[in-house]
Amino acid sequence: MGIKRRNWALAAAPLALALLATTGCTSTADARAEPTGAPSMSGAPSTSVARVCAKPAAGPAKAPAGAVTVDPAVVGDLAAKTKSSPPNTTFWLRPGKHRLDPDRYAQVIPKKGNRYLGAPDAVLDGRKKNQYAFGGTAADVTVRHLTVQGFVPPHNEGVVNHDSADGWVIEHATIQNNSGAGLMAGARQQVRASCLRGNGQYGLNAYKSGDTITDLVVEGNEIVGNNTDDWERRREGCGCTGGIKFWAVNGADVRGNWVHDNRGTGLWADTNNNDFRIENNVIEANDGAALIYETSYNAVIRKNTIRRNNWVEGRRAADGGDNFPYATVYLSESGGEPRIRARTDKIEIYRNVLENNWSGITLWENADRFCNSPANTSSGDCTLLVKNTARCAQPAIATAPLYADCRWKTQRVDIHDNRFVLDKSVVDCTAKCDRMAVLANYGTYPRWSPYKGERVAEAITRKQHNRWHDNVYLGPWKFVAHDPSRVLDFGQWQGTPYQQDAGSTFRARDGG
Repeated sequence: MGIKRRNWALAAAPLALALLATTGCTSTADARAEPTGAPSMSGAPSTSVARVCAKPAAGPAKAPAGAVTVDPAVVGDLAAKTKSSPPNTTFWLRPGKHRLDPDRYAQVIPKKGNRYLGAPDAVLDGRKKNQYAFGGTAADVTVRHLTVQGFVPPHNEGVVNHDSADGWVIEHATIQNNSGAGLMAGARQQVRASCLRGNGQYGLNAYKSGDTITDLVVEGNEIVGNNTDDWERRREGCGCTGGIKFWAVNGADVRGNWVHDNRGTGLWADTNNNDFRIENNVIEANDGAALIYETSYNAVIRKNTIRRNNWVEGRRAADGGDNFPYATVYLSESGGEPRIRARTDKIEIYRNVLENNWSGITLWENADRFCNSPANTSSGDCTLLVKNTARCAQPAIATAPLYADCRWKTQRVDIHDNRFVLDKSVVDCTAKCDRMAVLANYGTYPRWSPYKGERVAEAITRKQHNRWHDNVYLGPWKFVAHDPSRVLDFGQWQGTPYQQDAGSTFRARDGG
């Protein structure tokens, strides 16, 4: 799966205030990023974010009444006592380093309703021998106040909730320094106030084989320094890295997180996700985009502080001569669709502060990427409007309804009341870091495609209800419409035929 960027080369109640940090908090994981809220130059209020890696909440110092005590001196004690105990048992892990049997497949297989509570300084360590920490299909399992580290799952697999069971609660946990994904997700999963740090591929991989994940909550976490194995370089174009990756999630609340210093994208929703609310997060200093929403539907993205993202990947592309407007918020073949049930029928991006990122927001559609096309990087997947992939073929695809329904469309995107700040001296760039864009490629492939030529470029630019308005721009912004060659100034962007950013203000700043 993953993005095909271009064709000319290419819920729940809020956490208690005690779990949130106000301005000035830092992470021991990487001192470069400090969630101090938007600086005064942005004019935005400070933003509170999770401060959980530097100061994790301590677990119970004594075993709760009725809990089974787990001894770190006994290798495999946690797995053995889980096996011998009934469902709905609470386990209290004493302080110290807990180990599983040395077999690579040794793991804890919880029973329904089990609860795993770590005492202060309780660690479950895979010692680079075990692949998985917690697996199996039991529902409604809780993991709290426990550090899980040193596990080595294969590519695309995870350490905690390896089998994507439903109803798990991960809270006040530290999941760090593992290969693959620190954590997988199932339906009704809640990930709260946890530190997902330094994992080889993802902090969280919200993926369940052959199924849709519903009602996911990711709240008040610190997601930092993931993709240490740099998978995009090892498998170019894999689309398989980042702080969090979401696949076929229907209903997600992602709020109050600090997503920073990940190698690659911060948050990436890829392939038939729907009904997301991404709000009140601080997303900063990620090597790639802060947020990618790809071949997905219906989302609200609001009240986020987004800064210093995409400096590495954006600069790399520009230095290589690529004129594609790589952005820090990137919507790829994604839009609002009233026929798909959600809390909104559009993608609404508002009341965010985007400051000193490599470019701003890009709305993109690959004319050659549609259901049943060989150019569809989400191989085998079709849109949520067409259940039978084989229907998307000639002659039926050339006429209604399949002409519209076989294509993931960037449509009904409403971008308003945001503040876009750019100081090129801070970003250290001279060009190509200053773009806001809505565009597509010239359709060429496959031979039977009904979307050849400029049809999709015309549609995304002028016919699919994509609209910027009532924003504030500070800095030397440029605007791209239709295709990468059409670079506009603010007056051209506001004028005919594009008529974007009605009610917006624009002020260039010195140093640009």
